[in-house]
Amino acid sequence: MPLSLRHLAIAAAAAVACHGALAAQADPALLDAARAAQPAVVQSLKDMVSIESGSANIAGLTRMADYVTQRLQAAGAKVERLPMTTSAAPMVKATLTGAGKRRIMLIGHMDTVYPAGILATQPIREDGNRLYGPGIADDKGGLAVILHALDILKAQGWKDYAQITVLLNPDEEIGSQGSGETIATLAAQHDVVLSCEPNVAKSVAKSESLLLAAAGTATATMQVKGRASHAGAAPELGRNALLELAYQMQQTRDTARQIPGAQLNWTQARTTGPLNQIPESASATGDVRVTVGGAAQKLQAALQEKVAAGHLIPDTQTTVAMEEGRPAYVADARSRQLAARAQQIYAELDGRQLILIPGTGGGTDAGFAGRSGKAVVLESFGLSGFGYHARDEYVELDSIVPRLYLMTRMLQEIGKE
Repeated sequence: MPLSLRHLAIAAAAAVACHGALAAQADPALLDAARAAQPAVVQSLKDMVSIESGSANIAGLTRMADYVTQRLQAAGAKVERLPMTTSAAPMVKATLTGAGKRRIMLIGHMDTVYPAGILATQPIREDGNRLYGPGIADDKGGLAVILHALDILKAQGWKDYAQITVLLNPDEEIGSQGSGETIATLAAQHDVVLSCEPNVAKSVAKSESLLLAAAGTATATMQVKGRASHAGAAPELGRNALLELAYQMQQTRDTARQIPGAQLNWTQARTTGPLNQIPESASATGDVRVTVGGAAQKLQAALQEKVAAGHLIPDTQTTVAMEEGRPAYVADARSRQLAARAQQIYAELDGRQLILIPGTGGGTDAGFAGRSGKAVVLESFGLSGFGYHARDEYVELDSIVPRLYLMTRMLQEIGKE
């Protein structure tokens, strides 16, 4: 979830503005427990990162499911595997039953973007305040926060909730097509959903954070139909779909600027047929990001209008389709109120700041969780880190204690409401 410098500056200013409020004292039992848990968290991170679990790595994802199942059962949860039609990898759903009134859901994902064998070239290593490893921040750091927060609260005998549901999916990095509906359905049955994606490292944002908005996703597909002919003997008899596609991509590259809350980048193009044939068909796909409801449909209509307005190659036909993926995540007033409470909790740690990131162009399953509008949804309760989807991904070790403290205190506060 890349963040702009403008967004970080806005978030930092907001944190400073709220910093003047008087901070309560930290809960000594929870803080001591978070500190005591740090070595175990580091070991959990190493254990999970050592399981290579790219979205297509079914064996690795199954091992991850086995690992978290064992840990969640040890925390007292009833655990079940939920099958998916899109993958042989399972979702893991865990349920804890308490004696309170609130229904709380915690979400994270087991998959990473990295190919099998990545540890051979990017091994787990520790360097100062950084622990490196593929997928360690996105999202195995978030899983570690969930697992150890539940362990801490179990040890303290905390039961002030009606139900806690943990849902961990194996396909977040490829759009959650197999798990998104399950996330949305279950989230609508809960009062609060805390999503445990990472928050950006302090080397980038200067302070730990929560996220208030993330773009929804969609895929635009442009199809051009032309006419095939021999490329050497009779090219003039053909209607080159590839040339028309290139023309229409140029014509539509700025169309999204006219649609509030939409962004489009054409990222792939292809054609079929042999080298010595004028191509009869060609297609392009584009990455679409939306932050406003209905923006994808409006963008599709605008694209179709644009391609119909004129052609480079006569007698060709161009169509545009739009397939929507994750909904946008936008924190509502209730979520912002919960975020303000999180800032107060962070301030208990000797006045520590917690900034609120206004938004990012990356997608998140919090969009599915908030789709119904029923649950209060807040994002980025994972560990602080950076280098997601890149070489040398890391978490900051000094974020472990405050993030564990935040999660355990937030769960307690939600339970009181």
